[in-house]
Amino acid sequence: MLVQIVLDKPHTHFTNLDVISGKVLLRVPSTSNISGIVVKLEGESRTRLIAPSRPDRQDRQRPVLEVHKLLYKTQLVFPPYQLQDDGWNQRSYTLNVGSYEYPFQFKLPFNNACSPANSLATNLNFTGLAMEVAKSPTHHVRQTLPPSLSGFPGEAEIRYYVKVTVNRPQFFKENPRAWANFTFLPIESPRPPRADGETYARRQHQFLENAPGDVGGSRKKSFFDSMRKNSQAPTPVEPPTSDPPPRFALDARLPNPAIITCNKDIPLRILMKTMSERSKQIYLQMLQIELIGYTKVRAHEIQRTESNSWIIASISNMAIPLGNPADPVGTEVPVNQEYWSGKPLPNTVAPTFETCNISRFYELEVRVGLGYGSYEHGKDQLVVLPLRLPVKVYSGIAPPAALLQAMASGSGMANPDLASAGEKLKPEPSVAMPHTPVDPPAFTANQSPPQQGAHLPPQNAPGYDEAPPSYEDAIGQDLPPIDGYRGEYAPPPFPEGEPTFAGDEKRR
Repeated sequence: MLVQIVLDKPHTHFTNLDVISGKVLLRVPSTSNISGIVVKLEGESRTRLIAPSRPDRQDRQRPVLEVHKLLYKTQLVFPPYQLQDDGWNQRSYTLNVGSYEYPFQFKLPFNNACSPANSLATNLNFTGLAMEVAKSPTHHVRQTLPPSLSGFPGEAEIRYYVKVTVNRPQFFKENPRAWANFTFLPIESPRPPRADGETYARRQHQFLENAPGDVGGSRKKSFFDSMRKNSQAPTPVEPPTSDPPPRFALDARLPNPAIITCNKDIPLRILMKTMSERSKQIYLQMLQIELIGYTKVRAHEIQRTESNSWIIASISNMAIPLGNPADPVGTEVPVNQEYWSGKPLPNTVAPTFETCNISRFYELEVRVGLGYGSYEHGKDQLVVLPLRLPVKVYSGIAPPAALLQAMASGSGMANPDLASAGEKLKPEPSVAMPHTPVDPPAFTANQSPPQQGAHLPPQNAPGYDEAPPSYEDAIGQDLPPIDGYRGEYAPPPFPEGEPTFAGDEKRR
């Protein structure tokens, strides 16, 4: 018996309110008995860290695991609901030789629905021949579903997938199953209104007016010059000039609040401000713009922060004059934005997020190299000034206007990211998902269903109850999927194999 999942993928990635659909393909080479076919929509956040060594314990520290089921929805696609009476799960149904199709669909919610305790099978992890068991998590965060996250194999990952299990009544036979991964990028929170002014990072620097090697300075003395000086009478030394050394300030500015968007250009401004009079030219020699991401990983009492970076722009040997020595004090000279315009954030950058055991935040680092006096190497005073700004990265998928209007008319929301400041949280109502049953052909126990491409409607089976939806989910039930800009999101692919670290249960 072979089973396969085929997903309908109208987009490269899914987001909140999307309907993820597909079909289960089942091929039966010989007559077999089954008790049911269950399709599951799951999202997991897994972390695995090794505790630091302790001087009082010489043995090897064991890894600590923490697993959170962020998303868990089930759908029974066989048997049909007409046969789902009190004892349906104790019966078996005979499938004749042939091929079968069972369609399914799920609607992706807004928030995570983390279970207080996981099953033992979920907490199991196999590394080589060793079995590791994760303790039940005790810390939960109710937030918008986080994006798919990879790039930290064996340490941290957030994965979304659809899995199907064909349950067989024989205990000694393995349950066939299959799974299909998909990429998830969440809807961004409503953007706060623009505040006055700009967010900025600033550094000041002071050059030397007559530094050695500077243009206009004394040339290097030769051996004959020193011999001639010894044979002549000493000449009086001229006192140093009283002119103040040239001083300037360098700013990196972003709109307030500092928000940048996935797949979009960075709305950055770089300004040089003259703080004192100067007699020589200042040159822009190098420019580097880098986005630094910090991933905070927690596995129970152990925490670790990983960092990675993306180079947005990097230019050297520029020799671009900035302003003019005759500019009055206080003049601001902008750096041309063409050096970083048209260079959006890479599609591997995940938006800022926080979930139960993983969070991601960012800093934007701008490194500017300035030369004073000359653009020639060795004759200028070169200084590289780093400027860092904490920023938030948004996905660029705006929430639908109908949802924002519905939330504005209410008294609050369960998700603090989507609630406006000062509003009280509204209790979550127990609202059932809208459901329109479609009558399939009737079956009886031990009766074969139709073959060769038969279709059964997706149903929510009794016995697989889901948690009540949150306030946002209750409002968004009747809203259509996002029909607008989505951008691109392509995190590093997950390793082939089970949608866990190293293994999973065989009869789940």
